[in-house]
Amino acid sequence: MNALVLLSELRSRDIYVWEESGRLKCDAPAGALTPELVETLRERSDELIGFMRSTRSAANRLTAMVPLQPRGSAPPIFGVPGHNGDVFCFISLARHLGEDQPFYGLQPPGVDGRERPFECIEDLAAHFEEQIRAFNPNGPFVVVGQCAGCVTAFELGRRLHESGAAVESVALFGAPFAARFGRLPRLLDDAEAWTKEQIRRTAAHASALRSRKPAQWREYFAEKLGLVRSQRAGGDAAKPDAVLTLRAAVERATLEAARRYRPRRFGGRLRLFLPSHAAPRTRDQPLRWRAFAAESEVWYGPTGCRADTMLREPYAKKVAEAFRVTPEPPPPRARRSRSHSTHSRT
Repeated sequence: MNALVLLSELRSRDIYVWEESGRLKCDAPAGALTPELVETLRERSDELIGFMRSTRSAANRLTAMVPLQPRGSAPPIFGVPGHNGDVFCFISLARHLGEDQPFYGLQPPGVDGRERPFECIEDLAAHFEEQIRAFNPNGPFVVVGQCAGCVTAFELGRRLHESGAAVESVALFGAPFAARFGRLPRLLDDAEAWTKEQIRRTAAHASALRSRKPAQWREYFAEKLGLVRSQRAGGDAAKPDAVLTLRAAVERATLEAARRYRPRRFGGRLRLFLPSHAAPRTRDQPLRWRAFAAESEVWYGPTGCRADTMLREPYAKKVAEAFRVTPEPPPPRARRSRSHSTHSRT
């Protein structure tokens, strides 16, 4: 397993690794780091640090571009990551697309702490356009976006196309429409997440109490209360992690920029990759993008796929297979009018 594949595996488990003062640092959800993974990270820390340094070195001149897969003769793909700026969300997709398909992640300013995050989608798209033009002046270009990055990817593709560049397509994974990032949908998300968490906790406590005698309940509650107090005390004393702080700043700036964005017409080909047939009925409203594109097509993911997992294993391979499919171009008359098509993969 090479470094790229290992990083992809870690990313699929929401495990983030980075270098700090010559050491490999890690942030992972509770229980995600198995003893086997811990040992693997310990044994291969130098290899991973070397890989991450090489990607930073290659992107030193073009600060936004992280080469996830730089080899190949196909038109390069430029990927805009989600709200936290993590370009490694595309690792599995880049791997499954093959060694002849160059793939570059577009890292937004602010992730490395050297610049302030952009708070305007148009400014961020212009920044990415400048970087892409410097790297590949003549095109053709393929632009993709994931989660909140779909908004920036759409604007980036629109700008490139409007300037006369050859834009093969713009692909949006999950494809939440810009209005998805308004204050009301996000408040509803927060309320829904809070409610689900309270239900989960209540169910867990009820299960624990059922396994105990009533005389033991007081001891159980005292134990849980002591655990909460110690966690709060530890959280207050802990020094905020610099990487996580930077990532949170990028998240806030990106979501605020997406909230203010108003899409304009894109004259090229738009590809929407949705996790399921239920996606159009969610607050994401992904099919609204079609009203702003001259040509569009839709792909629906397999059973069990979600917007937050569609670029991870085991779904990334299916998405890559669908991405490689090139539908027949519409006839000349259809090119002058709006053309839409739907492709379903289950």
